[in-house]
Amino acid sequence: MFRRPVLLLVFLLFALVGAGLLAIGAFPPAAAPTTVERVLSNERFQSR
Repeated sequence: MFRRPVLLLVFLLFALVGAGLLAIGAFPPAAAPTTVERVLSNERFQSR
């Protein structure tokens, strides 16, 4: 059928990987918002 079926498969694999990278580059996933938590020292809550 084809003279070099392995070469064709490698080419198709590279084409699929390239299309996937282009799709991710064009439509990047949204960043998940995360809350920033800061630990306060216990000194602030003690009486003087």
